[in-house]
Amino acid sequence: MTVTVTPVIEFKNICKQFGAVKANDNVSFKVARGSIHGIVGENGAGKSTLMSILYGYYKADSGQILQDGRSANIRNSQDAIRRGIGMIHQHFMLVDTFTVLENIMLGVEGAFKLDAKFTEAQKRLLALGKQYRLEVDPQAKIEDLSVGAQQRVEILKLIYRGAEIFILDEPTAVLTPQETGSLFDILRLFRDQGKTIILITHKLQEIFAITDRVTVMRAGTVVGEVDTASSSREAVAALMIGRSIEATLSRAPFAPGAVVLDAQHLSLTDAQGVKLLDDLNFTVRAGEILAIAGVSGNGQSELLEVLSGMKRPGSGTVNYLGQCLPYAHRSNADGLPATYRTLGIAHAPEDRLREGLVKDNAVVLNAALGHQNDRMFSSGLLAWLLSPKAMLAHALKLIKEFDVRPSDPSLRVGQLSGGNQQKIVLGREISAAPKLMLVGQPTRGVDIGSIETIHRRLLKLRDEGIAIVLVSVELEEIRALADRILVMCGGRITGELAAGEFDTTRIGLMMGGVSTAAPAPAQAVPA
Repeated sequence: MTVTVTPVIEFKNICKQFGAVKANDNVSFKVARGSIHGIVGENGAGKSTLMSILYGYYKADSGQILQDGRSANIRNSQDAIRRGIGMIHQHFMLVDTFTVLENIMLGVEGAFKLDAKFTEAQKRLLALGKQYRLEVDPQAKIEDLSVGAQQRVEILKLIYRGAEIFILDEPTAVLTPQETGSLFDILRLFRDQGKTIILITHKLQEIFAITDRVTVMRAGTVVGEVDTASSSREAVAALMIGRSIEATLSRAPFAPGAVVLDAQHLSLTDAQGVKLLDDLNFTVRAGEILAIAGVSGNGQSELLEVLSGMKRPGSGTVNYLGQCLPYAHRSNADGLPATYRTLGIAHAPEDRLREGLVKDNAVVLNAALGHQNDRMFSSGLLAWLLSPKAMLAHALKLIKEFDVRPSDPSLRVGQLSGGNQQKIVLGREISAAPKLMLVGQPTRGVDIGSIETIHRRLLKLRDEGIAIVLVSVELEEIRALADRILVMCGGRITGELAAGEFDTTRIGLMMGGVSTAAPAPAQAVPA
């Protein structure tokens, strides 16, 4: 006798359109109760839109959502929460200046006897933290917590409100490997207790590490569903982008040229006297990718900001093509990024929306941002008068060359997916023909197809003799791209390896502040 199990959530022919863009096109699939169900696809495939419909942020143009076999009319997020559906966004929805307890209570605190409510809530919060291995100080302010701890607060908030179905959108994008492992342990515990997890991610290694089943989307439609235990990364990747992915990208033999950048005794101290960069010494040569590895927050971001002119170091020198960079003659960094660009230093920053793009401006404007004074954009009548025709031609070329989707240069850049925003930033900087390329977290929040495109372009630059400084928290990315690796911890360089010496254990120790001149013995590695 066959027993039919009713899915906890079923999407039936969901359609959602924004202008001419079909974000979801007749999407149908089921999610089993007590499972971890992955949703993967390229940036812009419609994953987040679909989950926003499930959570009540958007209303589908047509189609139906069933919960436990019954039609679910989810008009807003309050409806979703009442139905036991919770969502944790890639960018956390927390008030930085509030405590953990205040964030948990926000919106459900009630009107009377507030002190009693908070006392009761704190007791329950402590109990939930212990039960689900999510311990966090209820009186700690959000701004004082690590990213991993903030994510635990988001999860606790949903448990407190009775969630049984958890939607997680790119939950590991800003986590360390250790925090990712801890999160996965929590998700497995939830599954074992009968809760349902819907996981949106672009990282296939995570799909195969944690999920039971995966739905693959492309261009707004479902193109496949597989049980992860019986499938492979290569098969899912091919479904995602409609073609196979090369396991190893081709690259010319390493043939470094002259020194392009030479940093000596570089230091930077913040207003509280904390050393962010501590006596850094390194060089990078033409035709070399120098990768900086380390857990986020150990000085890598500040290093890129100094090298790009965004910050003025406290001491040390940076020689670029044999000349001392001009920051030494300035009391601050005002105007230096523009000066550095004219010298041939390009910069794709870590935070594309805060530092690389103006999200309310059109793609055509963002494609020229920071380079608008270049002669290629001049009208020819007056040097300062921009040519709309030249700017449009440049944007269209960039869109085609970097496969930006949708291909409409008049769209606000904020309407694009994260991966397509990143292509705009990288395309703009690469098209400026730099001699030194500074790249921060080039594939953060980017799908596998876009990752391959970005990696190919960086390797092409390297093969053309461009010097590249790459900051990445993804060790697989460093393995794929680096010619030489520096590891940073606490603002210091704790180790240096050639690409052929790549060793995850050794790098991990260096990331923790342990300098290793040779591979560490097995017994030195924590279990």
